[in-house]
Amino acid sequence: MNIATPIGSRQSAAEQTSQDVWYTVCPVPSAASIALARGDYEQEFQGSDVTLHSIRSHPDRKVREAHYDQSHPNLFREGGNIPPITSKSKGQNLRVIGLSWIEHYSSVLALPGSGIKTAADLKGKRLGLIKRPNDPVDFPRATALRGYVTALESVGLGYEDVTFVDIVLDEPLVGKPPEAGALSSSYFSARVTRKRQGPELRALLTGEVDAIYQSSQGVELATLLDAHVVADVSAYTDKKSCINNLAPVAFTVRGELLDSRPDVVARYLARAIKTARWAAANPSDAKRQIARDSSIAEEWVDAAYSPQVASVLEPSLTPELIGLLEDQKNFLLKYGFIPNDFSVPDWIAHEPLAEARRLADEAK
Repeated sequence: MNIATPIGSRQSAAEQTSQDVWYTVCPVPSAASIALARGDYEQEFQGSDVTLHSIRSHPDRKVREAHYDQSHPNLFREGGNIPPITSKSKGQNLRVIGLSWIEHYSSVLALPGSGIKTAADLKGKRLGLIKRPNDPVDFPRATALRGYVTALESVGLGYEDVTFVDIVLDEPLVGKPPEAGALSSSYFSARVTRKRQGPELRALLTGEVDAIYQSSQGVELATLLDAHVVADVSAYTDKKSCINNLAPVAFTVRGELLDSRPDVVARYLARAIKTARWAAANPSDAKRQIARDSSIAEEWVDAAYSPQVASVLEPSLTPELIGLLEDQKNFLLKYGFIPNDFSVPDWIAHEPLAEARRLADEAK
């Protein structure tokens, strides 16, 4: 099924047997995204029976939406953790094969002169909360709510001490195919990325809301507004306070591919590990690609993430990261973002990472 432009196998027309594998990545720092941009996966699977296809470039919107609901067979995904947690909760056959911790900008902002100086000043205020009714997973809403709740709880306040105001974005994120000029491996263009920030910006400027939450790409918006940082959540010392969609980033694969082709899963993950090690050894080049993937200027990378971002992309499955992912699942369950509870430790597949590390180490 060669609907999308394949990356990898260069089989002749006479060859009929092929393992179709699909991939998608988020517009965030990730080893898989850089591997796609560098052609590492093309090199990995060239001449094999594996043909890689991009979910995001598929002509069918329902298939493109698998970027969020991960409903498509034989799919790899590396990116924010909220969509895969939601998909698992809804019964999708999905396994976690790697995690990485990406420090990122995470702040509650208010306009200068608003009188809102600290998180304590948020009591009784109107906080903007994105609502995307036409997307299968409303991850921006869950992201913002976690940021707000963390800021409020740091000063002894809670959900009930503020008023949340819906900022509705009707246009689905993947309703249309990617723009021709999109340079990111995720196929999210800079225009699309910036456009989705507009409603929040207008709501703050018009006084519809008193404060907004912004994640990594908001570092530019904060500068544009000369906004006052009411709460810098990313600076909180407790790691649990910094949990959100990008912390930890989740590397997942559909279960049927893991069951039928563990060799392909190990090779795909091994290539990501090798690319992550390249990034750590070449931080300037890696940050240039991270900037492209995030649709931000290169000089913003350190502020949007951290100066060390190029050195933390290698997937792992430490008990600490698994515990942080469990905490995120519990938050999403508590606030009604997912319908069913499940065991995060049982969700983890450790074998692919062990084999992938062996393959990556052999390639040294």
